[in-house]
Amino acid sequence: MSNPISKAALFFAVALALAPLSNSMYVHVVNPSNATLYNGAQLFLGDVGPGQTFYVTISAATTNATGAINTLGWNEFMASGLPNGWAAENSALYTANLSVEITSSSSSRNGTYNFTLTAVNIGNYSKLGNLTILAHVNVTPNVFKLSAYPSQIIAGPGEPAVIHVTINNTGVSDNPFTITASGLPAFNNVTATVIALHHTSENFSYPVYEDTPGTWPVSLHVESARSPLVYKQTNVTLVVNASVLNDYSAIGQGAVAFPIIYEPAYAIMYLISLIFK
Repeated sequence: MSNPISKAALFFAVALALAPLSNSMYVHVVNPSNATLYNGAQLFLGDVGPGQTFYVTISAATTNATGAINTLGWNEFMASGLPNGWAAENSALYTANLSVEITSSSSSRNGTYNFTLTAVNIGNYSKLGNLTILAHVNVTPNVFKLSAYPSQIIAGPGEPAVIHVTINNTGVSDNPFTITASGLPAFNNVTATVIALHHTSENFSYPVYEDTPGTWPVSLHVESARSPLVYKQTNVTLVVNASVLNDYSAIGQGAVAFPIIYEPAYAIMYLISLIFK
């Protein structure tokens, strides 16, 4: 006759059997990175500039304690325990993806900051309860890389020249950037607002021109629209030469106005400038 199993041993055996099931519910992070996390896990988000805003987004879908899929298991996503001066806006309710908006303090010093993110099953309707994760984000103004080409541009007086600006956003914020330039007396202080999403590199065309012949150093300034502490500068040189080919090219850019009856001739001049430049 086999020995009877004690109540304690039976409870332990059942607990072991149910342990994988009780831990089966998860939260699937879809932004700013992709990860599947279980209750009590830690999540490193990446870099953010002081004063910048970023989003953490999860899918509402999960599995319950029995492993069955629940497509709307999480109904709200919340942030708590934020550092001093930070702000958060919790997600909307009952959507397929739930996003928390978080804004770091503009006075935050460089370093890693922690806060808690909680996925909520409202009213415990699906018997999921809450799932919490500890989030870490690094505050630094160095959240993007900047380059511009060509380093030297040759153009005629009043002829628009294009600087190609590349912004490589290595941070987690999707805040816009502004591009401005200085160094040209006749420059009209154009401000271009552009977007390079987090973890992407984007190219933008920025026009400059000058009416007076000479060599002009142009300083390009790129800054986060949300944080003046997040910025970089690079320099290019604009060489303005008066020449027949440059004048012809300026015609094609609309820099010279003539009577309409001469338009066919000036169209030919512009084509000549393209051939010989």
